[in-house]
This record gives sequence, C-alpha cells and structure tokens, in this order.
Amino acid sequence: MTNQSPNEEIKFSNVVVKITRNHFWERKWRPVDIQVASWVLFVHMLSLFAPFTFTWDAFRVAFIGYLLTGLVGITLSYHRLLAHHSLKLPKWLEYTCVYFGVLAAQRDPIFWVSIHRYHHQFVDSEKDAHSPINGFWFSHMGWIFDSEYIFEKYRERKNVEDLKRQWFYMFIKKTYMCHILGCGALLYAWGGFSYIVWGMGVRIVWVYHLTALVNSACHIWGNQAWKTGDLSKNNWWVAMLT
Repeated sequence: MTNQSPNEEIKFSNVVVKITRNHFWERKWRPVDIQVASWVLFVHMLSLFAPFTFTWDAFRVAFIGYLLTGLVGITLSYHRLLAHHSLKLPKWLEYTCVYFGVLAAQRDPIFWVSIHRYHHQFVDSEKDAHSPINGFWFSHMGWIFDSEYIFEKYRERKNVEDLKRQWFYMFIKKTYMCHILGCGALLYAWGGFSYIVWGMGVRIVWVYHLTALVNSACHIWGNQAWKTGDLSKNNWWVAMLT
C-alpha cells in the first residue's frame, strides 16, 4: 500500500496531497508500531472467518457490540464527552460509557483524546496527525502505525491533563490490553469461536473503519456549509454509519 505522490489530487475530490510519508518501507518501526500493526492485521484476518462462522446469535453479539463500543464508547464518550466536553455525566456513568470505548480497541482514552484535540487545534495543517494532505490511506489508518511521526508532532502530548489527574484513565492506560483480551476470553467462553470472530473481529474492524472514515473521507468528499478554513466536510453516508 502506497500513498499518493506530492501535488497529486485525491480522486473525485479537490484535495491535493502536500506531504508524503512511507507507510511501511524505508522508515523506522518502533516496537509499539509493530504491536499495533500486528493487532490490526490480526483482527482483519479474524474477520475473514465471518462467512464460515455466521449464526444469528453471533451477528447479534457483533451488532450490540457495535452499538455499545462504537456509538456509545467512541462517538458519545471518547469524542463528544472527553475530547469536546459536549456533555457532562455522573462519574459512574462517564466511566461506564468510556469503558465501552476501551473495548473498541482504538487505544486508551488518554491517547485517543489527545490526538483528537490536537487534530482540532491544527486541523489539516502539517501538525495534524491524520490530515488527507498526507494522502487518503495515511489519513485513514497509516498514521496509527507510526509512533515516531506522532511524537515528532506532539512530543509528550500535554493537552490531556484533565484525564491524567483521574485514577480511572491512568488505570486504563496502564492495563489497556488486559481489557481487550479479557473481553475476547469472555466471548469465547460464552459462545465459542463464532463469538470471537463476530464479537471481536467483525465488530472491531467495522468500528475501526467507521472512525477512520471520519478522519479521511470527511476531509475529502462531501460539502462545506460554511467556510471553515480547513478541509472538513459534511458527508451524509459516513454520518449515517456513525
């Protein structure tokens, strides 16, 4: 998978690629990049078993998991509640909703919220981690495999002190993968391999790409009701899915 060349226009849009960075080759891979890439590859490979393990029960597990981890966990909690402070909930309810977001496997709340706040601060500039000025694929998912790229932009990410002061978020940061693996173990104990395929593989991949489309497609295709000075757009089909 390669990115577009500099000054190349992304197809069916007026967005021009300004910066390119290698996805895989001729770049430094840190241990965390290998771990993230291995996990993303694993859940995509796991989801390929979906046609062979389909049952309506497994499908319902995936669908309910999507509603809880994608819509409640990521859209409502990580995004609206933590990143933008668009609403306020009692702490017990906040932590419950955020925990669903943890099970979406998109990194811990401190990491996710920090990147998103910087995204809005530097939207579609050279300091935006996932702008399509780096090309569609890099803005879609390539950036998550490049910790050096993120560190170059944000260093220690000091825009989430409100979360770092709370024991819950620091606990999740330190034990993040335990919760993902624990969820998988419970699903396997409950319904066997088909529940792992649908409740983990299909669900996680589906929510991954919905989130990624907001970062990529919604800054490439659609319309702008107001001149915002950036590439953000209203995209009806992404809005329907998310």
